[in-house]
Amino acid sequence: MRKLYVVGIGPGDPEGMTLRARRVLEQAEVIAGYGTYAELVKPLFPDKEYLVTPMRREAERCRLAIDAACAGKTVAMISSGDAGVYGMACLALELARGKGVEVEVVPGVTAALSGGALLGAPLSHDFAVISLSDLLTPWELIERRLELAARAELCVALYNPASHRRADYLRRACEILLRQLPPETICGVARCVGREGEGMRVMTLAELADYPADMFTTAFVGNRQTREIDGRMVTPRGYRDV
Repeated sequence: MRKLYVVGIGPGDPEGMTLRARRVLEQAEVIAGYGTYAELVKPLFPDKEYLVTPMRREAERCRLAIDAACAGKTVAMISSGDAGVYGMACLALELARGKGVEVEVVPGVTAALSGGALLGAPLSHDFAVISLSDLLTPWELIERRLELAARAELCVALYNPASHRRADYLRRACEILLRQLPPETICGVARCVGREGEGMRVMTLAELADYPADMFTTAFVGNRQTREIDGRMVTPRGYRDV
């Protein structure tokens, strides 16, 4: 059976990559990926064959990887973070159907976890992960998910909070959340986790609405129990009360 690995490479630095992911990439003859992510792994694996396509050419990239696997090559298609969280795993499984290629998904560390660790412990209780990108999801549906998450008292990790085209989307999301949550709700941002320029900041929900986020930012919204402790964002699980 011919095989295609779909690999989550974590936040970007070698230390954030799982041992299993690194072992698969070492064994692969071909690495397929978006250009930015390919550049992150090239210093570790400079002698591999690379199949690279730009943003919004995911289906083409996936087909190239499947074709290479059908040709008998060992192929690893990479995603930042985890390949199953807003990554390439679903598309690979869809497009490989009937091709005689077995798809193996290799998990990685998604931004909610790596960014959360940088901030402290914002997701120690129930939480939701919501992308603010409306490229594939209508904004009306994103708005409904935000409102329901706030009603349910879930902490929320916000992916893709802003871009050049969507400069005001984080503000719009915060306005929706503020319908249910007090403005002093503890929030935080993590930027460029595991890469040059890494940083984090804890703030209130009212302050988050004015934060100049970009595509390298993951935003975190706490619940009513979330606290700032020594400059870190912490959502108590309740162990001290047991």
